[in-house]
Amino acid sequence: MTAAHPVDPMTPDEEALVRALPRLMYALPRAIDADMVREQRMPLTEWTALMRLSEAPRRRMRMGELALSCELSLSGMTRIASALEGQGLIQRVRSDDDARGWNAVLTDAGLARLKLAWPSNLASVRRHFLDHLEGIDLARLARAIQNVATNG
Repeated sequence: MTAAHPVDPMTPDEEALVRALPRLMYALPRAIDADMVREQRMPLTEWTALMRLSEAPRRRMRMGELALSCELSLSGMTRIASALEGQGLIQRVRSDDDARGWNAVLTDAGLARLKLAWPSNLASVRRHFLDHLEGIDLARLARAIQNVATNG
């Protein structure tokens, strides 16, 4: 706080929200991951990679782009891609645009596996998150979160 730019203290509701966010960011992915591993034998990181690929044009993405969309390092994404490739759920192929780059491509088996796991993911997301937001303007909340994520 400076004399030229005074900052108002947080209200109790604001402070409660700010204190709850780190817990949410830690607990929610862990809870969903535990459900996915227990019910589908698929970690959330693998589910997320398959889901992102399913939404990509031609079900393919550059490895770096996939890592970014999954909020992982390239080395972390490489480990996940190796596991998924070993299960026949993705293939890694040289990029058409750049012979040095690699693309991850969702296979038909990967799409089928994603569809099989989707109900477990949906139920977990509802149970651990969406069911707790009854009465909240979700569109407004989504815009606010996106604004924070984009503008930091």
